Amino acid sequence: MAEGAVRSPVRRQLFRSMARGLIRPALHPRFSVAAQRRWIAALTGTVPPPRGIQRYSVRMGGVPAERLDYRDGGDMALLFLHGGGYVFGSPRTHRSISGTLAREAGATVFAPDYRLAPEYSCPAAVEDAMAAYRWLLDTGWPPARIAVAGDSAGGGLALAAMVALRDEGAAMPAALGLISPWVDLTLAGESMRERADADPMLQRAWLAQAARLYAGPRGTEDSFCSPLFADLGWLPPLFIQVGSDEILYSDAERLAERVRLAGGEAELHVFEDLWHDFHLHAGLLPEADAALAELAGQLRSACQSAG
Repeated sequence: MAEGAVRSPVRRQLFRSMARGLIRPALHPRFSVAAQRRWIAALTGTVPPPRGIQRYSVRMGGVPAERLDYRDGGDMALLFLHGGGYVFGSPRTHRSISGTLAREAGATVFAPDYRLAPEYSCPAAVEDAMAAYRWLLDTGWPPARIAVAGDSAGGGLALAAMVALRDEGAAMPAALGLISPWVDLTLAGESMRERADADPMLQRAWLAQAARLYAGPRGTEDSFCSPLFADLGWLPPLFIQVGSDEILYSDAERLAERVRLAGGEAELHVFEDLWHDFHLHAGLLPEADAALAELAGQLRSACQSAG
């Protein structure tokens, strides 16, 4: 928890129980991807976006997207890539996060509706994220006024896209904000075993299925799919948040370590007694609000320093 943040043990336990009872059972290979998409869309449809958020449909280099402004918008752009294991999710399902970041950072948030597996395997999502970022540059946003963020698979996608853009010689954004990032689709992290029971949301069997569907012929060890194994030098500062009870805890921990070994900056914040992507409960769970406020402040400060 961030220092001074509100703690809500009763509400936290309620949402933990809801995740274990309503989300975890559905995220299992016995259910089709289509069924999982319908279920998650129905659940997230009950979560209201923050008040004062205005939404617009845009196209970012041909990629359909949602633009979110708080009041009159902001003087920084935040490219937000939603999670969902690369097989479900949309800008709509993640408005609790993107809208809160827009409000807390004073940013104009752009959330691409990137292509999903199994219809489109890797690198389709990476290509869409890269196209969206290039569109921001082409429409006049200075790279020093751009931050990139993502949650879960969206965090891995953000990292993979920035690595690919760096290799192309593109100007880098001011910072990356990664929430519970999934960066190793080989599922080799120790937390896959050690925290399998503690995580009330995710289970290994579903992650393995989603990884196979997304990776396709490239294989899960390919750095486009698992950016943990890419060259992580010459990237913007990374701000990483992860819950202590996550099955993906090791992904965040190893990512921070490898970025530092490559000479980069990575700040890792572990939120005790919290689970994968608890940020989705923003507006309802004080810990989620506090975490997103912290991340928004870090991204804004990075843009101010870069600009």
